[in-house]
Order: sequence, then structure tokens, then C-alpha cells
Amino acid sequence: MWDALIINPFINVLLFIYNLIGQNFGIAIILFTILIRLITHPLMAKQIKGSQAVQELNNNPEWKKIQEKYKNDREKLAQEQMRLYKELGINPFASCLPTLIQFPIIIGLYQAIILSLANTPIELFNLTRRVYSGFLDLSMLIPLNSDFLWMDLSQPERIFIPGLSFGIPLLTIIVVVTTWVQQRLITPPSTNPKDQTSQMTGMMNIYMPFLMGWIAYSLASGLAIYFVTSNLIGILQYALLGKANLKNLLPSRKNATAK
Repeated sequence: MWDALIINPFINVLLFIYNLIGQNFGIAIILFTILIRLITHPLMAKQIKGSQAVQELNNNPEWKKIQEKYKNDREKLAQEQMRLYKELGINPFASCLPTLIQFPIIIGLYQAIILSLANTPIELFNLTRRVYSGFLDLSMLIPLNSDFLWMDLSQPERIFIPGLSFGIPLLTIIVVVTTWVQQRLITPPSTNPKDQTSQMTGMMNIYMPFLMGWIAYSLASGLAIYFVTSNLIGILQYALLGKANLKNLLPSRKNATAK
């Protein structure tokens, strides 16, 4: 089921784009990422709607009364908050949904990249079984060109500078930074940093960039290209829609406002 719904379609789309643009696998991954972003745009719209609803709740008179009434009882405050979410039809975790949806895409894309860059006879035979009959002429594509810029897309990315005895994971650093920026931009401001939703969102903002960075550092560099492209497109989408919370990138100003 996993192969039929995720791996095989990913392989065929990647190879189709690869063949269409002149056999550049790095560009194929970038275009594939743009395609995924277009397909998941409704999820992003839902994410924005959920973030706006949470933000509007902060100005809700009833919510302010609840905060004042139960300011010394965190458990009761959390219960009342969830009750109010339910009454108003708000999903407090909507902003996390697109991030969670990425995980099967990440796993599927990693497997698709590794399977597509087949080298041995057994790997090539396995790949032929995954390509849709009549859709692609695999004999015209194999072996795939795995070189892109300074990278071998089937290997973890490192850039080597003369004089250094180790490689610098440049894309990993970019993945961490762009993931952090995107997470911060899409996070709605909260008037109560101690509530359950704010705490969970804060944890996601801290751990997600490092998780994505670790994946980019450890696995095929094709995934790092996917992460960077996806993050940059996400940041651009939020900026164009005017939904980016730029103040979240300036903690000092944010704290000053809170005071």
C-alpha cells in the first residue's frame, strides 16, 4: 500500500520531471517540491485560517474573563480554553498540520531518491518494476545524473573548503535557519504564553528546525534541497498573503510589547 500510494508515484513524477527538463535531478527535486506545495495549498490555507482564529480568540471578551478568573489554576484554565475552542470551532493545532503532513512526504521522497539513483543490476531491476508501463522509457534515463552543484544527491551534503580537514554541512545550516524562520512567521501571537497551545507551539518552534536539520545532515542531500525549497516557498507564500508575523523574528521588541 505504501509503495503503491507514495513511493511509486513519487518515483514516476520525479523521473518524468527529470526527463522533461533535460535530466537534471536537482532541478527535478525543486520542481517536484513546488508541485507538492501547490497540491498542499489548501492545507496551508486551513493553517492560516486556524492561526487567525487563535489570534482573534486573544481579543475575545469571554476568553479574557476566563484568563482572569483562572489565572492561578492552570489545569482549569486549560480545560476552559479547550471548551471555548470547541464552542467556537477552533482547531488549536491547525498550524501544526502542514508540518506533520510533511513527514510521510519526507520518508517517501527519501526512498524515491535512493531507488531512482539505482546503480547495481538488482537496484535497476527493482526500479523497472516501479516505473509505470508505457509512461517512461527507463532505458533512456538510466543511469541518472546524481550531481547537482557541489553535491551528490544520493549522499549527505558537505562543502569542502581548502585547508579544512572536514566538510561543512552548508545546506543543513540553511535548513535549520529557514525552518526556524518559517515556524516563527506562521506562529500566531499569544496573550498567554503559559497556556497548553502556546507551550506546544513553542516546543515545535524549538525542536522542528533541529529535527529537519538532523535529517538533512544525515540523509541524502536531495532531501535538504526539498527542505530548503519548501521552506522558502512557504515563507514567500505567507509574506505575499500578508500573514507573516514579522514581530516573532524580533524577540526583544516582542518582549517589550508584552511588558
